[in-house]
This record gives sequence, C-alpha cells and structure tokens, in this order.
Amino acid sequence: MDKSFCGDIFVPADILIPRVSDMTKWSVIACDQFSSERRYWERARRLTAGAPTTLDMIVPEAYLDETDAERSADAIRARMLDFLQSGFFLEFPDSMVYLERTLPDGVVRRGLVGAVDLESYDFTAGASAPVRASEKTVAERLPARIAVRRSAPLELSHVMAFIDDGERRVVEQFTGRVGDLEPLYDFDLLEGGGRVKGWRVAGDAARAVTRAVGDLASAAGASPAVIIGDGNHSLAAAKRHWDEIKRGGGRAGDKQPARYAMVELNNMRDDAVVLHAIHRVVFGASPDSLLGALGKALPPSASGGIGFRWLHARGEGEYLTDLGGVGELFERLQDFLDGYAGETGCRMDYIHEEDTVRALVKSGGVGFILPAMRKSEVFETIGRRGCFPKKSFSVGRARDKRYYLECRRIR
Repeated sequence: MDKSFCGDIFVPADILIPRVSDMTKWSVIACDQFSSERRYWERARRLTAGAPTTLDMIVPEAYLDETDAERSADAIRARMLDFLQSGFFLEFPDSMVYLERTLPDGVVRRGLVGAVDLESYDFTAGASAPVRASEKTVAERLPARIAVRRSAPLELSHVMAFIDDGERRVVEQFTGRVGDLEPLYDFDLLEGGGRVKGWRVAGDAARAVTRAVGDLASAAGASPAVIIGDGNHSLAAAKRHWDEIKRGGGRAGDKQPARYAMVELNNMRDDAVVLHAIHRVVFGASPDSLLGALGKALPPSASGGIGFRWLHARGEGEYLTDLGGVGELFERLQDFLDGYAGETGCRMDYIHEEDTVRALVKSGGVGFILPAMRKSEVFETIGRRGCFPKKSFSVGRARDKRYYLECRRIR
C-alpha cells in the first residue's frame, strides 16, 4: 500500500434519499449500459415520463457522441438544484447503506454504500495506492463526466468497488441483522433489474466498517485493498475534479465534500458476485480484412490454447492462441482492435450479452465473443501487473448493474 496515504479509505457520508412514492421510476441503471441499444433508453424515458427520476441527472453513453457536454452539464445542474431547493430529499448524516440486491435470476448480492477518499485512489498505470482501477482509463471518456461533476451540486453513483474479504467481516456482518437497522427503501427496479432493499448503518456500526476496511488495507501490503470494478471512468472523473480543486487552492487535508466519492462496496468472495466477459462488436469493417489483419497481429495457434469466437453475418468460428492467460489475451486483442479502428475509422462497442452480439452482427458488424475472467485472478493480477485493458470483465450482466439511487452533496 502507498505509505504516503494515512487516512480512512471508506467512510460514512451524508446520504440523501428522495421523498417519492414511486422509487421504481426514480432509480435508473448505470449510464454506461445498453450503449448500442437506444430502445432501452427510449423505453426508460417513456416509463419515467412526468416523474422525478435520476434519468434527468445523467447522460446515457448511448447519446454521448451527440451530446453537448457544456449544455448537458448545465441542464443536469439545474435539475439537481430544483431537487435540493424544493426539499425533495431526506438526509441521513454520517451514514452508510447496507443493501440487498435481488438480481433478475433471484440471487441476492450484498453491498455497502459509503464514500471512498479520493486521496486513497489512483487510476494511473503503475499505481500503488490502496484503491486502484481495475481497467485502463480512456482519457477521451473523461471530459463529459468531469464537466458534469465540475458544475453539479450533487453526485449519484453507479460505482461498484470490491474488497477481497475472505473472513466476510465487512459487508456480510449485516446479513441477518437487518432487524436492528433503520429501513430506507424496498422496491422493484426498472426494466427487469430485480429488486433492492436498503437499511441505514450509522454510529458505531459505520465506524466499525471503516476500521475493518482499514485492516484489510494494512494486510494487503503492496497489493490493492480496494479495486474499482464498475464505474472506473466516473471515479476517475471525480479524482480529476478533486485534483482541479486542489490546484485551485483547496487542500487535501480539508474535509471538502468533493474529496470523497460515493460508491457501493462489495466483497469479491460473495457468491452472487459473478464475472462475465464483455464482448466486442466492430462496425463498419470488412470481415475478411479485419480477420486477415488479426491473423497477422495475433497469430493463431495450431495446437490449441486460450481463445475466443468470432462471428459476422456470413459465418463464425473459434480463434485459438498460444497466450498464457485471459488477461494477456484481452490486452493483445484490445491493442489490435484499437489500432485497427484508428487506421480504418471503424467503430467498436462493448456488449455484455452474447445474444445482443449475434443480433448486431446481422446488420454488418464483426463480433468477438470473449471468455470470462476468474475472480481469483483479479486482485492478484492487478497487484502484480497493474490494471486490465478496458472492458476486460463485467460484474454480472447488464441488468445486474448498479442503479442510481442515493445522492450526496459535493459542494
């Protein structure tokens, strides 16, 4: 662990919960989901029409290429101010939220919502901070997020952070004890996202969580104590914004709200935490040309090994390599696809569901169905080699992702 950081990593926050009768319409899924499926977001807009909704305070990535970042940030700021000035929120000071998320398949995933200290977080290559990114940051994806954060009075978060807690002392300590906690919400999530229940954790219980995460950090040594699994770019934007504040005269020692970012903390050992592959679809490329270039950049193996499936409108097949592991495979393939897209001008998207890949390639795309990462590889690989290539794995499937729900003041 980076010895220059001596503070608490995961702490309580002043959490805001809306005063609404229909929480289902309030809470929408992470902005980086369904980025090639605008119909999902069109349905979400219709279903939430006329109701208070977090959809008014985010920019879905499906629309990012055509969104004016400055105008969008202004609109989001105005909506947030409307909520704040109207007394729309109930505030729960110095609190965390223990939540139980029933996923669409019926499995229950447990988490704790609190705040991570951005002074403890570093998303750059070769980082030694106690909180690290799981994937490489794409600089082009940060400006729109930073613009929103820079002007926003509130944050709402889809970030999921992970600890490797073999003794299950942090999150799971509240399982079976919810009768002792104050209930905050219990509702079905929009568009088949399952159900979520939340309870307030405060006082000694919240302080015990902070100490337990600190103990994990002390035991981790040079390895990361917390890894950001989902929402890497949103947290990187929060970090960049905090760096701007410090350059403008804000000091790291000040307890400024922008020094912290709200996240959901999960245990990688939770059986409900399942890693899935994120597949690739390349649009606007000739299948023969793309696969031919791939064969030169990443020679196939004649004797078997680790690999993936390729597919397009005219066929599909298996592509095997001699590479040593899934992480190396992702890195080599991503480097190739990024280079090919840069040279040819074709577009690439990242898709969670294999069925969606198969549907998309019927209209001319070239798909790559990738293998899933093993959970046991994640902390060890990041500690040894650094973060994975972008979009190497997904925690659950698309509808399993975190929904925007709690809010927090950052001014």
